[in-house]
Amino acid sequence: MRHVHRNIDVNCDMGELAEAIADGTQESLMPSLTSVNVACGGHAGDVQTMKTTVEQAIRWKLAVGAHPGYPDRENFGRLALKLPPNEIAASVFDQVRALAGIAGGYGVCLTHVKPHGALYNQAVRDHGIAEAIAEGVARWNRDVVLVGLAGSPMLDIFRKAGFRVAAEAFADRRYEPDGTLRSRKLEDALIRDPAQAGVQALRIVERGMVIACDGTEVSVDAQTLCIHGDTPGAPEIAATVTRILHQAGVVVSALPRP
Repeated sequence: MRHVHRNIDVNCDMGELAEAIADGTQESLMPSLTSVNVACGGHAGDVQTMKTTVEQAIRWKLAVGAHPGYPDRENFGRLALKLPPNEIAASVFDQVRALAGIAGGYGVCLTHVKPHGALYNQAVRDHGIAEAIAEGVARWNRDVVLVGLAGSPMLDIFRKAGFRVAAEAFADRRYEPDGTLRSRKLEDALIRDPAQAGVQALRIVERGMVIACDGTEVSVDAQTLCIHGDTPGAPEIAATVTRILHQAGVVVSALPRP
């Protein structure tokens, strides 16, 4: 196998499931990660889950970022809402500020902001929603990295708003031929096999591409890889992905601060 010398961040959405925190599943992921995206009261999360997740991230020396989603806990933020841009911006601001306040109490500065679920997926195509996300974060602080889907226009919108950006790819999700993520409504949207997730992660890092659901190659130039904490078997997936990257000579490290 060809050895590469490239840095990649491995991130995971955290603080979303109280039971995963209580039973140790959440923290069991952390040895395999370099960054966490913490739910901050929109689609999930509350003061206690934010505090616990930040405490765990400190213990494992992980970078901490905010993971704002639509304020729709009933649907876990995965239902596309039709909110006006000013409401999206206000909600994002409130969520990021809430987590930043809690993290600051531990002496932790947020390194990044990554939208969640439907808010993220809509921003891939909808410039107005991407602009609203950027506006909401900017009300808090522009000195932070905005994370978005690799190859999508949302990254250009974030850059124009004055942010540093990080292009994200997914180790545990399948892709459409246009580079978007396969809908979770479809049975094969998730990659549940750790070895397959590891192969996809290494292909992203070494070759800058993924194999779409129709078998075609899709360009994916990413600085950060996501593994979803609520994917079945997530701890094993994360451990396998990170092990395969290390074995290939990939340097796994957090995104640099702006």
